[in-house]
Amino acid sequence: MSRNYGLGSRNIASAARIALDRAAQRGELSFSSVATLSERFTQFADAARAQGIGRMERISPELVQAYGQQLAAQVERGELSPAYAQNLVSAINTVMHQVCDWSSVSPTKACGIAQRCAVRDTPPLGVDRNVLERGLEQLRGDDQLRAAAVADLARELGLRSKEAALLNAHKALQDARERGLVKIVDGTKGGRPRTVPVLQEQQLSALANAATLQGAGRSLIPVEQNWKQFRENTLRQGRGPLQQAGITGYHDLRAAYACERYQQLTGHPAPVIAGGIVDKDQDRVAREQISAELGHGRIDVVAEYIGGRG
Repeated sequence: MSRNYGLGSRNIASAARIALDRAAQRGELSFSSVATLSERFTQFADAARAQGIGRMERISPELVQAYGQQLAAQVERGELSPAYAQNLVSAINTVMHQVCDWSSVSPTKACGIAQRCAVRDTPPLGVDRNVLERGLEQLRGDDQLRAAAVADLARELGLRSKEAALLNAHKALQDARERGLVKIVDGTKGGRPRTVPVLQEQQLSALANAATLQGAGRSLIPVEQNWKQFRENTLRQGRGPLQQAGITGYHDLRAAYACERYQQLTGHPAPVIAGGIVDKDQDRVAREQISAELGHGRIDVVAEYIGGRG
């Protein structure tokens, strides 16, 4: 059999994409899931190549475990969320199950990646705009203007870092001014588009700043870079200044957005700030709305941003 289990490509990442595409054609995976899994597996393929691993037949559970342990260290340093690190390992398991008799590697037990925290128990510091501004000023002072723009969009519109990076800020700003909303299409989880309301001047300011930095480009990602390069360089370098200001990362700013929206929708502070729920009916309606604005399909996920319902 030819290399990479006869999948028709000598490149590990390309071979994995072929295997995933075939699984989607059989109805085992959705096509949107294929894109996400392929991107995650490619990160592993790059790491494997750096160690001289050039074919899928040489991928072993031990190799994946070692990779997962590196991810666990990144989680400990605040560079990755536990959920994303676990998803990176799970993507490898999914691909390898498609091509061979694979023994799954547990992201938590084998790799030591922290368990996902289902309920937030500490308020995101980015709710305080003084803290936010310190972080943004630190980034701008370090000439990390695009990282600052991504952080600003995460805080003001609740965008994931990839969504913010890929956003066409010119069109988004026009839609915000004319229609009072922004449609988020590129970089969304599962390829599900959504709309985010624009109700405050700070949101328009964040979009205007991003549009200025975008210039003649299609997004905040410079024309000479792709998403992977932007993430590994610009966004990674931006985490340090944010953490110096007390903000754990871009994702924490999404939580700050969610907490602020909860206050706007219910008239009460988010449960993680107030220590409880004032009105359960209002709470449920708010969680449904926030879930939609954040791009999640279930309201229970919102507990990771604003606190639980108990």
